[in-house]
Amino acid sequence: MLEVPPGAAEAVLQPSHPVPDSAVFVEGPDFETDVSLQQLLQSYERIGFQANSLGKAIDIVNRMRKWRLSDEPISPDESDEYADHDIRSRTRCNIFLGYTSNLISSGLRDIIKYLVKHKHVSAIVTTAGGVEEDFIKCLGKTYLADFRMDGADLRKKGMNRIGNLVVPNDNYCRFEDWLLPILDTMLAEQKATGEVWTPSSFIRRLGKDINNEESVYYWAYKNDIPVFCPALTDGSLGDMIYFHSFRSPGLIIDIVGDIRALNELSRKSKKAGMIILGGGVCKHQIANAMLIRNGADFAVYINTGQEFDGSDSGAHPDEAVSWGKIRAGAESVKVFADATLVFPLLVAATFAQRQLS
Repeated sequence: MLEVPPGAAEAVLQPSHPVPDSAVFVEGPDFETDVSLQQLLQSYERIGFQANSLGKAIDIVNRMRKWRLSDEPISPDESDEYADHDIRSRTRCNIFLGYTSNLISSGLRDIIKYLVKHKHVSAIVTTAGGVEEDFIKCLGKTYLADFRMDGADLRKKGMNRIGNLVVPNDNYCRFEDWLLPILDTMLAEQKATGEVWTPSSFIRRLGKDINNEESVYYWAYKNDIPVFCPALTDGSLGDMIYFHSFRSPGLIIDIVGDIRALNELSRKSKKAGMIILGGGVCKHQIANAMLIRNGADFAVYINTGQEFDGSDSGAHPDEAVSWGKIRAGAESVKVFADATLVFPLLVAATFAQRQLS
């Protein structure tokens, strides 16, 4: 009888150390029983891989939502205002929501509108497209299409492709017809008062004038939720401002006023959380504002970016910790996923949980 080669059995049958009592074992949902949406989403915590990350994101967002200043002991240097128990019980975590323009072009716009309408967020940072596409959707529809449609053929037909969506160029013509008279009025008000506009006051004015409950920024105007857009000219809005500057020069949009407003909102937050969909300007502008208060207390990133190229868009939360943009020991997670897939699930398990129940 041949013997097992020396060392082979030991290599294959390496004994395990005892598993800690706190270890969580992998388990999926049991479809042999009736499983509600909330039970399904709760099961993500134990499925593994990105489902596990989404489960952690759900838990972190719920912690943001539930936190009250009254949960914390009164610090020795606390102001008299925040020593009052009623005020402490009403002081909540400020949630800063960031997203890229393509998400407003998608059906996530309706979910973002829900969050703003019901005052679930304290501030928004987005891009120019993330602003203008909301108003353009009030003036004309965006349609489902295909990623593989021929660009030259679409150009001839006046159809603009955003991934597997298309927007008729007529919608942008309607946007110009709507926006240019507003720019005239804003310029006249600036000359009359001497007060210049900021990107956030500009967006607030458009939200007021659109007067349409389908709009995210109508509800931001109604609920006094500031919308910051550091790259306001990077899109159709910039095109319209460019055209207007020839016809009626003089309109001033001051980014300094907004960086002060955003940073001060961060600095004065007793607790601050970030929910950021995508990367680029909206991700870093929020994270950089958190630096003013020595970092966010909670952070949820949802994007498909990778960190091997050194981009901030792909950076993990721990990179932000090194900069002081997320606090050491803060609860944070990055979900590697297309936000259109997972953000509806995240909102269903958090902000919209009561409605769905």
